[in-house]
Amino acid sequence: MPIPLYLASTSPRRRELLQQLGLEFSILQVDVDESRLGSETPEAYVARLAREKAGAGLARIAEGVVIAADTTVALGDVVLGKPGSCAEAIAMWQQLSGREHRVLTGVAVANRCEMLVEVVTTTVRFRGISAEEMHAYWLSGEPVDKAGAYAIQGRGAVFVSRIDGSYSNVVGLPLMETAALLARFDIPVWK
Repeated sequence: MPIPLYLASTSPRRRELLQQLGLEFSILQVDVDESRLGSETPEAYVARLAREKAGAGLARIAEGVVIAADTTVALGDVVLGKPGSCAEAIAMWQQLSGREHRVLTGVAVANRCEMLVEVVTTTVRFRGISAEEMHAYWLSGEPVDKAGAYAIQGRGAVFVSRIDGSYSNVVGLPLMETAALLARFDIPVWK
């Protein structure tokens, strides 16, 4: 009998990415405070949130394996979360315009006995973005619930001149690393 698998996320992007692996899983809605702690590095921040989300998911099931993830955009040690307003989004794009930034995802895979966490980093370079493009992009509605106020899998891709690393990581779940973690819990992608 297959091991029950759960995704502790309601993100449609993470659900679609995990479906790409051909796995059957159920969705768990978890509520975790996503505030950054003091001088926490971006790496420590996403790793902690992934662990906390996986733990919250485990608390809701009797048995099985839980996958949880958290993705953020970092410019140096500055974390660019989800924008709360057009002004916040524009401030983020002004910082990202013509520069490189990092997209970090913490992935946690856990059962009752063990939790494994990995942080994956992808470097993304934006071309210069005009003020008109920033306003038009905000009006599209796409940036509202995205870390760094953009979606590489959507219209935000027009700002990306180069990536170095995992594309699926930038979308929200690094598939190669996730598959390797799942294999350690006896959940193979290739059956």
